[in-house]
Amino acid sequence: MKEKFTLLTSACVPLPLENVDTDQIIPARFLKATTKEGFGDNLFRDWRYDKEDTPNPDFVLNQDTYKGRILVAGKNFGSGSSREHAAWAIAGYGFRAVVSSFFADIFKNNSMNNGLLPVVVSPGFLAELFASLEKKPATTLTIDLPNQTITNNETHRTESFEINPYKKNCLVNGLDDIDYLLANKSKIEAYEKAQL
Repeated sequence: MKEKFTLLTSACVPLPLENVDTDQIIPARFLKATTKEGFGDNLFRDWRYDKEDTPNPDFVLNQDTYKGRILVAGKNFGSGSSREHAAWAIAGYGFRAVVSSFFADIFKNNSMNNGLLPVVVSPGFLAELFASLEKKPATTLTIDLPNQTITNNETHRTESFEINPYKKNCLVNGLDDIDYLLANKSKIEAYEKAQL
């Protein structure tokens, strides 16, 4: 069981860059591990640190201005290779949701499989959100997964978003695919018995 995702109100961390690929999210040299632990430490590693492992003061994750459990990213986030480690790194850092106007399909599915909600918004909503965050860094977003809405609490603008119904059910109930099957074990057994 994972942490259930129903209603999240949080400050945001803006990353107004387009075409951020999975190698930028988690560089390939960190993919040797087979468990999810520790990947958050290397999220955006080559942007967060220089070659001497000194934190880059210009990168948003190294600044005190922005904090929160929602990452707001530019268009085409998560492109590139299909590494699941990218979702592990974002979730491991502490984010529960990523907002963008477009996600690579594999990244989107990997995120939902790991309890991280990718929210697709219109380009206009995303632009307004970046503007709100620049003007007021403490701006919060409210993501209501059961009702599939996202609200910019600074402008009070709300948009609906789409999500696969099965993945939504898993996120709302804190289930991964195995948990879901186990929760339906009696139904599966009854079905199998009926086929005999």
